[in-house]
Amino acid sequence: MPTVYEVAEDSELLLEAAMEEVKEEDVVIEIGAGSGFVSEKLKGKCKFLLATDINPHAAKMCKEKGLEVVIADLFRGIKGKFTLILFNPPYLELEEEEKVGDWLEKAIDGGRGGIEVSVEFLKQAKEKLKENGRIILISSSHNFERLKEEIEKLGYKFEVVKKRKLFFEELYALKIQI
Repeated sequence: MPTVYEVAEDSELLLEAAMEEVKEEDVVIEIGAGSGFVSEKLKGKCKFLLATDINPHAAKMCKEKGLEVVIADLFRGIKGKFTLILFNPPYLELEEEEKVGDWLEKAIDGGRGGIEVSVEFLKQAKEKLKENGRIILISSSHNFERLKEEIEKLGYKFEVVKKRKLFFEELYALKIQI
């Protein structure tokens, strides 16, 4: 049984969007870096890169890839501000009977409506985003409309910069700014 979220279509979509967005002068943080798939590819393409994950197994994998990593729940304990913030959040809503309380569950259960974690992330991100900073956030067509409302309520503007069609949903890479 894996303890770290495995690279999937959403990881690849985040990487594609991040590669198009990242600049040499960026100070980047990837929240929920998982195996370090995205951060590893961005390393050396920006001024500074920090990977975080709530899962100690994921943090260990990132460290083994030579990434600067800290164990953190979203931005808790993170100092400083960033010009580019990346997050492939959990965006499914698990039913109570599906919940087992393991690390993988934290990587896929987005809470009520599948957007609870994303909304909390966006609330915290306001304090961590430098002026003219950008956020790349992955979203699912299953809860995109509800997430869009929350993004707008929080005073952000956004655009869909990439899409990936799957057989059961469409994934979106959102570029979000204040």
